[in-house]
Amino acid sequence: MNIFDIIGPVMIGPSSSHTAGAVRLGRVVNKLIDRRELMRVEITLSGSFAQTYKGHGTDRALLAGIMGFHSYSPEIRNALDIAKERGIGYVFLFQDIQGAHPNTARIHYFLKDGGEGIMQGASVGGGNILVSQIDGMEVSFNGESSTILVMHRDKPGVIAAVTQLMHFEFAELNISSFHLTRQNKGGRAIMTIEVDGQPPEGLLPKIRSIPNVENAILIRRI
Repeated sequence: MNIFDIIGPVMIGPSSSHTAGAVRLGRVVNKLIDRRELMRVEITLSGSFAQTYKGHGTDRALLAGIMGFHSYSPEIRNALDIAKERGIGYVFLFQDIQGAHPNTARIHYFLKDGGEGIMQGASVGGGNILVSQIDGMEVSFNGESSTILVMHRDKPGVIAAVTQLMHFEFAELNISSFHLTRQNKGGRAIMTIEVDGQPPEGLLPKIRSIPNVENAILIRRI
């Protein structure tokens, strides 16, 4: 059991599930944006997130995380104003997402370079999260371990090239979990690789250089 399961995360209140967990969900999107300029976000809230988001500060928490703040950052309180100051547009939508956890958010982000993406995840209690979808593809990670997301084309040899690279050139790095999902045969796919410890600096550039790999992103332990 993690100590945070007992005492909860260091956070700006009032709720670990609706505030701290929401910040952590937003921070996943911040990592997916990967230093590119954010133009606007459409945030769909489901279940109890939709019912109590204002009272528990879920709206401010999600925006704060998207902008890179932490669950203990005092900026959470003014996240709506900070987003406006940064020229980031935002809208909150409400929908019962079938089969989703009660504290679920779907975040659709739009970048100034024309790129966009969607992340769906839930705050599952005590500040803990579970990310379930990225760009419509099923994933499953909780941010408790460092997670490498490899976006690629579903072509023969890509998985082998990534895992062999990690085995032969970064043998000290231990893979604790591996998950693959794809849109369709030959289409876009995502490897979700959770590892023990922190990956070394040179790993991501080498993964990105593999043919048919579109991008590799590290989501450090949140």
